[in-house]
Amino acid sequence: MKIKLNNKYVCWGVTALLVIIGGILFYYFMFHSSNIRAAVSSLMSILMPIIVGMALAYLLTPVMNYLERKFLIPLFDRMKWKESPRRKKFTRGLGILITTALLLLMIYLLFYMLISQIVPSVENIINNFDSYVNNFTAWANGLMRDNPEMSAYFSNMINKYSGEFEAWIMDLIPHTSVVIKTISSSVVGILSALWDFVIGFIISIYVLASKEKFTAQAKKAIYALFETDSANIIIRNVRFTNDTFVGFLGGKIVDSIIIGLLCYIGTTILQTPYSALVSVIVGVTNIIPFFGPYIGAIPSVLLIFMVDPLHPLNCLYFILFILLLQQFDGNILGPKILGSSTGLTGFWVIFSITLFGGLMGVLGMIVGVPLFAVIYAGIRAFFNIKLQKKGLPIEAYRYEHVEYIDQNGFHEPAPPAAPVNKEKSSPKATRSNRKK
Repeated sequence: MKIKLNNKYVCWGVTALLVIIGGILFYYFMFHSSNIRAAVSSLMSILMPIIVGMALAYLLTPVMNYLERKFLIPLFDRMKWKESPRRKKFTRGLGILITTALLLLMIYLLFYMLISQIVPSVENIINNFDSYVNNFTAWANGLMRDNPEMSAYFSNMINKYSGEFEAWIMDLIPHTSVVIKTISSSVVGILSALWDFVIGFIISIYVLASKEKFTAQAKKAIYALFETDSANIIIRNVRFTNDTFVGFLGGKIVDSIIIGLLCYIGTTILQTPYSALVSVIVGVTNIIPFFGPYIGAIPSVLLIFMVDPLHPLNCLYFILFILLLQQFDGNILGPKILGSSTGLTGFWVIFSITLFGGLMGVLGMIVGVPLFAVIYAGIRAFFNIKLQKKGLPIEAYRYEHVEYIDQNGFHEPAPPAAPVNKEKSSPKATRSNRKK
């Protein structure tokens, strides 16, 4: 007996089966989510080298494309080397070699600065911490001597929290083995991350060498799975997402490097203590939009103040310099490098940083702006399509003074009525006119 697939009973059975499967999956997700998270975590740890390699290749692709387009291809054209598969392979190999060399050089310079500047600064802070505390204590005593009420308040606070700190230390001593285990697991995690980076670096080279092939395969799969119009929309959206992320993150990294260098030059001229460490803090935190300058400036100010609290002008000069530097970055340097890579207003920038920072931590604060820019563009395109289908304009300013819309078009609120002249309508004025 042949079963007809368009039979209504077969459709009901398939629908019921799908409902049952969906209910089972929902139950499993609700009450066995820990097993799912453990499986996903295990899979992510296995695939971490590949993820690192794909991320490195994604970040290095704009650099390699720029080198090939601006230097290598014009060079071979001037050498009268005709286009051929051999030339293409040689160009790609040379581009990968230069790109990876630049990456290794940047890593070397980072570690060189870390070892030659940052580590001695941290060691100096640790070695002189007692003297810094004494300086701060002398400054605090002088401040308290002039303010007895504040002195009593801070004394109570110190007595309260010093007892809690002592209790915490005494409670921590029996758990020394746990602390040692945590430190050892951290060392193992660092070594594992280093191994993932090495394997990922090798994978990124293969991805860079065959990026056009991978792109073609991805497009082929999209056109095979979706209708042509839908596939075109997906590819266009993916290209927009890529341009947004590359334009913002790449520009922000370059902007932060320049700000870090300018900060080092300025703090060196001002003779700010630990200028290299302070500049690294300011440069790294500058990657975070809007909040980054404040996040980097606060610990830097505290460090400078701890070194010499008896001369607060050093902190004041540093604060004024950071304010000027951030004004330069926000009004001149940032717009020149980033341009309108996101198209978001200041409010949406703050909103995206707050939202994704709360969901993903520091990573969310960094990628939140371009990620929200993509979401914002998608929502805007959806509403524009709906408005165009209704024959309405898509410009927002057209709706600023609209009260309602009908077949005759837009209608704005009626202007307020002119005020009535009370002198003309008052009884006294009327009686005087009658007498006349």
